[in-house]
Amino acid sequence: MAIASVSTITSASPNSWQEAAELGLERARQTLRGITGMKIVEEKAMVEDGEIVEYRVTLQVIFLLEETEVDGSGG
Repeated sequence: MAIASVSTITSASPNSWQEAAELGLERARQTLRGITGMKIVEEKAMVEDGEIVEYRVTLQVIFLLEETEVDGSGG
Protein backbone atom coordinates (compact mmCIF):
# COMPACT_ATOMS: atom_id res chain seq x y z
CA MET A 1 0.00 0.00 0.00
CA ALA A 2 1.44 3.38 -1.03
CA ILE A 3 1.18 6.32 1.33
CA ALA A 4 2.13 9.82 0.23
CA SER A 5 3.17 12.92 2.13
CA VAL A 6 3.34 16.60 1.19
CA SER A 7 6.16 19.02 1.90
CA THR A 8 5.54 22.75 1.44
CA ILE A 9 8.47 24.83 0.25
CA THR A 10 9.06 28.35 -1.05
CA SER A 11 11.51 29.08 -3.83
CA ALA A 12 12.62 32.25 -5.64
CA SER A 13 14.15 33.31 -8.94
CA PRO A 14 15.16 36.67 -10.42
CA ASN A 15 13.85 35.54 -13.84
CA SER A 16 10.40 33.89 -13.69
CA TRP A 17 7.83 31.95 -11.67
CA GLN A 18 8.58 28.88 -13.81
CA GLU A 19 12.27 29.05 -12.97
CA ALA A 20 11.42 29.51 -9.28
CA ALA A 21 9.28 26.34 -9.43
CA GLU A 22 12.01 24.39 -11.26
CA LEU A 23 14.63 25.51 -8.73
CA GLY A 24 12.34 24.52 -5.86
CA LEU A 25 11.76 21.07 -7.35
CA GLU A 26 15.47 20.58 -7.99
CA ARG A 27 16.25 21.44 -4.37
CA ALA A 28 13.50 19.15 -3.09
CA ARG A 29 14.98 16.28 -5.16
CA GLN A 30 18.21 16.60 -3.13
CA THR A 31 16.35 15.71 0.07
CA LEU A 32 13.14 13.88 -0.82
CA ARG A 33 12.91 10.52 -2.59
CA GLY A 34 9.89 9.22 -4.47
CA ILE A 35 8.53 12.58 -5.66
CA THR A 36 5.38 11.97 -7.72
CA GLY A 37 4.12 15.51 -8.29
CA MET A 38 3.89 19.08 -7.15
CA LYS A 39 1.31 21.83 -6.94
CA ILE A 40 1.98 25.54 -7.10
CA VAL A 41 -0.21 27.01 -4.37
CA GLU A 42 0.92 30.63 -4.52
CA GLU A 43 2.87 33.02 -6.72
CA LYS A 44 4.26 36.31 -5.45
CA ALA A 45 6.70 38.90 -6.70
CA MET A 46 9.03 41.29 -4.93
CA VAL A 47 8.94 44.74 -6.51
CA GLU A 48 11.48 47.54 -6.25
CA ASP A 49 11.12 50.89 -8.02
CA GLY A 50 8.14 49.56 -9.99
CA GLU A 51 10.08 46.56 -11.37
CA ILE A 52 9.83 42.89 -10.47
CA VAL A 53 13.14 41.90 -8.92
CA GLU A 54 12.24 38.44 -7.61
CA TYR A 55 9.59 35.85 -8.44
CA ARG A 56 8.49 33.57 -5.58
CA VAL A 57 6.42 30.41 -5.56
CA THR A 58 5.09 28.24 -2.77
CA LEU A 59 5.03 24.58 -3.78
CA GLN A 60 3.47 21.48 -2.31
CA VAL A 61 5.78 18.62 -3.25
CA ILE A 62 4.11 15.20 -3.10
CA PHE A 63 6.26 12.15 -2.40
CA LEU A 64 5.73 8.52 -1.44
CA LEU A 65 6.74 7.39 2.01
CA GLU A 66 9.13 4.46 1.96
CA GLU A 67 7.85 1.07 3.03
CA THR A 68 9.27 -0.27 6.28
CA GLU A 69 9.81 -3.90 7.11
CA VAL A 70 7.76 -5.16 10.02
CA ASP A 71 9.34 -8.26 11.56
CA GLY A 72 6.63 -8.92 14.14
CA SER A 73 9.10 -9.18 17.00
CA GLY A 74 7.52 -6.25 18.84
CA GLY A 75 10.73 -4.40 19.24
